[in-house]
Amino acid sequence: MSSANSKQPPKPISQLSANEIRELAIEVLRTEANAIEQLIPRIDDAFLQACDCLLSCHGRIAVTGIGKSGHIAGKIAATLASTGTPAFFMHPTEAGHGDLGMLVMGDVMLLLSNSGESEELKSLLPGIKRIGVKLITLTGKPGSTLARHADITLDVSVNKEACPLGLAPTSSTTAALAMGDALAITLLEARGFTNEDFARAHPSGTLGKRLLLRITDVMHHGSDIPQVLPDTTLMAAIVQMTEKRLGMVAIVDAKRHLLGVFTDGDLRRAIDEQYDLATTSIDKLMTPDPVTISADALATEGVRCMQANKIQGLLVTENNRLTGALNFHDLLQHGVV
Repeated sequence: MSSANSKQPPKPISQLSANEIRELAIEVLRTEANAIEQLIPRIDDAFLQACDCLLSCHGRIAVTGIGKSGHIAGKIAATLASTGTPAFFMHPTEAGHGDLGMLVMGDVMLLLSNSGESEELKSLLPGIKRIGVKLITLTGKPGSTLARHADITLDVSVNKEACPLGLAPTSSTTAALAMGDALAITLLEARGFTNEDFARAHPSGTLGKRLLLRITDVMHHGSDIPQVLPDTTLMAAIVQMTEKRLGMVAIVDAKRHLLGVFTDGDLRRAIDEQYDLATTSIDKLMTPDPVTISADALATEGVRCMQANKIQGLLVTENNRLTGALNFHDLLQHGVV
């Protein structure tokens, strides 16, 4: 007889078998894929009109929706803004309590509602019309109130939701999101939006760093540059190289014109060949005419330069005058690599 404190076997999380779980997930994906597939014939005159309206907008695009459609609206607004179309998400409840004041004639409102009958959105119609804002509606009910009052209606209706209860917005939100992406990417192409434009909108992202960050942004300046005169002893040069921790030291003349470089690899060879560290001058062991880069070069060019020459550091010069130094770790630290 088991005691009250004896451990009971854990209850199964689900009564579904592994195959049943897989089939359910596959059916969800098939249903949503079919919903997107059904949008293709709807890239029609209304879609072209919507693109023209958004492209010719000299103001901003306010994207709104309530509930799950509101979440999709936020994503569409973010995609538009990051791809060259000024846009922002406007919460419909806040819009009815003053945020409509952010809109002026010449703006466009992109409104998402699967039913086309959401009271929070219908209550905005008089204010939108008074301001003179163009209204584009993405809805699953082209005959709905919101569709009838829109300047342009895009049909994003679906045959069924992926939810087996037919209740949770799934296929319908997927279709709306896909149509929003179609608008955003079409506008991107129409505007001639480039990689550089994308990077300017994403300065903290990896692409932004690769396309915008320059050598001057990552290099060491002034007293942080490891440098010595040509008659400096090997020992003193090693001290300078160790203090600045870039794995190299530049050899310059009195006017900071670059003469050569001495690296960690050179140091190992000097030790192997038993040079006297206290008496040998650094110019006897330096590598003349080292690889250099300009301060205004892209940081990614620094990566390519190091990799092509199989080196770990670069000296930065202007008219052969030393202005900076960096190593591969600096590029890693700034997210360029």
